[in-house]
Amino acid sequence: MLRAILAIISGYILWTALWFAGNLTIFAEATKTAGNGERYDEAGPLVGILILSVVCSLAAGLAASFIAGRRPRARIAALILGLLLLLTGIGVQLGVWDLMPVWYHLTFLVLLLPVTFAASLLRRAGPKPHTA
Repeated sequence: MLRAILAIISGYILWTALWFAGNLTIFAEATKTAGNGERYDEAGPLVGILILSVVCSLAAGLAASFIAGRRPRARIAALILGLLLLLTGIGVQLGVWDLMPVWYHLTFLVLLLPVTFAASLLRRAGPKPHTA
């Protein structure tokens, strides 16, 4: 149980760190514009931000899965992590709803949970033991 909790917390921290780092470096213009309360609707950078979100979700889900350990616990940890990211995402997106197009908000939210959970499915159990 403790491993699962640590996995969820670690995954959440990893997602957040990657998100902030990516937004501050790669998408600084969009971050600055929205941070000033101005509308930002350039499709190219917004798609890039969605790709960043997918990368963050994959990394966080995979990390949580590895930390959690055994397969059932790893999948549950990734699912709970995805739900927490979705709840956080809903709050954040509602706060900036008027600053970006609806397609961006909906796509961002729809991808969080399934991508985070899918990352746990990518994790392999490790090498199979040799049978003599």
